[in-house]
Amino acid sequence: MQRKSLVSDECPIARSLERVGEWWSILIMRDALHGLRRFDEFSRSLGIAPNMLTRRLNGLVEAGMLERRPYSERPPRYEYVPTAKGEDFSVVLMSLVAWGNRHFADEGTSVEVVERATGLPVQPAMANAEGQCVPLEDCVIQAGPAASAGMRQRLGSMPE
Repeated sequence: MQRKSLVSDECPIARSLERVGEWWSILIMRDALHGLRRFDEFSRSLGIAPNMLTRRLNGLVEAGMLERRPYSERPPRYEYVPTAKGEDFSVVLMSLVAWGNRHFADEGTSVEVVERATGLPVQPAMANAEGQCVPLEDCVIQAGPAASAGMRQRLGSMPE
C-alpha cells in the first residue's frame, strides 16, 4: 500500500525513502550487496522475525531493488539477487558508512570504505558529467526538466 507523501510525490528523496527508507530494508540491501541471497542467510544475519523479513523482501522485489529467483522446486525456495537498481544503492550505503564513521564512531571506525586497489580510505564525493570532483559546498539542488510549478516555486525559495 503506497501512502501519500506529505512532502511531494516529485521529491527524489521522498520517492527513495518510500521504497528503501525503512531500517530493515536498508540492512537487507546491505547484506544482499555483500553476497547474501537466501532467506535463512538474511534471517541469521539480521535476527529479524520471519514475517517481517518476508514483507521487506517482497517490498524490495516490488521496488525493483531485488530479483527473486527460484533455486529449489521441492520445497519451493528462492534467492534474492540485487538488480542494477539495487546495485546502484551501494553508493548510498557507502555514503552512510562514511557519514556514520564521521559522526557516530566515537570508539573508532569498525567498517570503512577503501579503494580496492590500494586499501586507502575514500570519502563520498560529487562529480560533474566529465568526472571531475566538485566540492559539496559548490553543489545546489535545482528544479529539473520535469518539475512542476509547485516544485519550481519551492526550490526557488530555498536558501543557497
